[in-house]
Amino acid sequence: MTASRRRARTIACVVVLAGVLAAAGILIGVGDRSVGPDAVLAVLAEQAAPAGATVAPAPAPGRDPAGPPRASAAWVDATAAATGIPAVAVAAYGDAALRLQQEQPACHLGWSTLAGIGTVESANGTTGGRMLRADGRSSTPISGPVLDGTGGNQAIPDAGGGWTTARGPMQFIPSTWAQWGADGDGDGHRDVDDIFDAALAAGRYLCADGHDLASAQGWADAIFSYNHSAEYVQQVYAAAVAAGG
Repeated sequence: MTASRRRARTIACVVVLAGVLAAAGILIGVGDRSVGPDAVLAVLAEQAAPAGATVAPAPAPGRDPAGPPRASAAWVDATAAATGIPAVAVAAYGDAALRLQQEQPACHLGWSTLAGIGTVESANGTTGGRMLRADGRSSTPISGPVLDGTGGNQAIPDAGGGWTTARGPMQFIPSTWAQWGADGDGDGHRDVDDIFDAALAAGRYLCADGHDLASAQGWADAIFSYNHSAEYVQQVYAAAVAAGG
């Protein structure tokens, strides 16, 4: 991607984020023609990452330090009660955030960014009246719409000559899962339908290319890379703000 295209994409996302902030009462004067994109970006630098987006949850005490970190049960229960997000999903997002804090600390991925994506993509594994089970899987598998170019969707062919669909609580298409699939719960399997696996995969995907999610540009670029839609960035932002409080 050329620098000019990357800059244009970033500016578009920042303007969307600015609109969300303005709606929340954080006025930054984007309607003033004297305020250029760089000035808007500078103002958003401290605000663009949703509340709590760079905050990792409390790790569980007494765990094997050689094993992957896990969010504490107390934090999971308190956060689930405060947000209405299923505790299993909160645990998955918290575990992934802690894991990325170890693997890629410069990314500054927080749990609420993953919650924002999970909320938009699948209501955190409960879309369509599903239940999110203790093993991280929804009561029935989640498949997105056929990506055949209709209904505002992208056209993405599958290996069999038809059209692909996204799957699971974080809605990965098969080719992306083949590259980024992860084992978030340590069961030895990379399961796109398992929210623990999908959340870790999503976290690693967001942190790719050196994204710093503590900055306006980094957060916007990371979310836009997940789904190339300015409206999607706005939706995830709002959901992440709601989750992060």
